[in-house]
Amino acid sequence: MLHGRQRDRFDLEFRLPADCADQLASGAADIGIVPSFELTRQRLEIIPGAGIACHGAVRSILLISSRPAAEIRTLALDSSSRTSVELVRLILERRYGVAPQSVSHAPDLDRMLRIADAALIIGDPALRIDPACVPWHVYDLGAEWVEMTGLPMVFAVWAGRTGTVTPELAAAFQESCRYGLDHLEEIVAAESAARGFAPDLVREYLTRHIVHELGPRDYQGMELFLEYASRGAAAGMKFVTPV
Repeated sequence: MLHGRQRDRFDLEFRLPADCADQLASGAADIGIVPSFELTRQRLEIIPGAGIACHGAVRSILLISSRPAAEIRTLALDSSSRTSVELVRLILERRYGVAPQSVSHAPDLDRMLRIADAALIIGDPALRIDPACVPWHVYDLGAEWVEMTGLPMVFAVWAGRTGTVTPELAAAFQESCRYGLDHLEEIVAAESAARGFAPDLVREYLTRHIVHELGPRDYQGMELFLEYASRGAAAGMKFVTPV
């Protein structure tokens, strides 16, 4: 969208996923990359073929706990991604049989573990943690979902408000995705320098952990996630208290 043939076609803003969803809900944006959980809350049209998914460990969404998952009673949440918050609830409930009390907190692992048994860490803060070097239990939520369901996990999709998604627009997003994948080394160089990561970590993350082009099995996994999430909402489950 910045450097390929689509440059200057769209008026772009860069925000956290939850903020993108809020922009769509308010009408301030026509299209956004939104947490897949948002599809249970808003009537949105998915732009097919491009998004953010994993087929195993995702590396950037970690549950880090001072005790085994089945013993977690309190949980500190980085709530910048609504899908990740719902995903940790589903995994803890369905795989480990627990429903801990939770509180939102800035992504500071040491402080989070002072006030809770476990912490949900998302994005760059998670990538800065080496799971092999921390003295706690570490659960990669991408791997946990795939092991639990046998299906991919879709964290976010490109979506638009009703009436905005046309075949031509979908083709532009798919082409932009392909352009980015074809210029991955340029992205690795730029993002590793800008964010202070080693290039090898960024390359591995973008090629091994994250899936950008979505196919039928990805959407099958997303539908199962949304089904589980909808059941929880229908049951009136209370999990996170945003601040």
